Amino acid sequence: MRGERDGTDDTDASGARQSIGARRNPASAAAILDAAEALLAEKGLGGFSIEAVARAARAGKPTIYRWWPSRTSLVLAVYQRSKQVLPEVDTGSVAGDCRAFLTSLLTYWRDTPSGQLFRSVVAEAQHNTEAAEVLAAYSDERHNGTANIFRRAMARGEIRADIDPVLAAEMLASFARGRLLTGRLDAPPAAIERVVDQFVGGLRA
Repeated sequence: MRGERDGTDDTDASGARQSIGARRNPASAAAILDAAEALLAEKGLGGFSIEAVARAARAGKPTIYRWWPSRTSLVLAVYQRSKQVLPEVDTGSVAGDCRAFLTSLLTYWRDTPSGQLFRSVVAEAQHNTEAAEVLAAYSDERHNGTANIFRRAMARGEIRADIDPVLAAEMLASFARGRLLTGRLDAPPAAIERVVDQFVGGLRA
């Protein structure tokens, strides 16, 4: 089959996309994510299912589950794909980086559907063990990335050498997440400035 030779997905007589195995095909993955994003926009998390995504993307459910083992992991993949538009900013100072991080994230959650999407995932994780595990793994990965803010600050000698960068990242993100969950995303610059001043003050060398 062509898909086995050149790494693309074939379709059967019904037009359904055929799996090429564990190796993720970019075109098929994009089609699945596009279908998932459209379904979330139309029906929200309550009307979202792997079955509906499979129909819309003309993909097999086994393929989707092989690449995204749960509904929550697929939802977070959609969320993360849209969130990649947010660049990592290096302002040259830990305070500037923290300010840029909070401003960018709060604005993104406020001005795009992704804020409500992520809030729904957090809500589902409160009563769904599998969703909670997926969200925890995703959060750990994101905190490790955000920790670069504090790794850079340590290299510059701005903050104490005994600071745990990942823990600091989790604490910073917790402020933003708390604002998301309580519908307070319209934080004025002065409020973010106060948060950053108090937070960074405890980290300084």
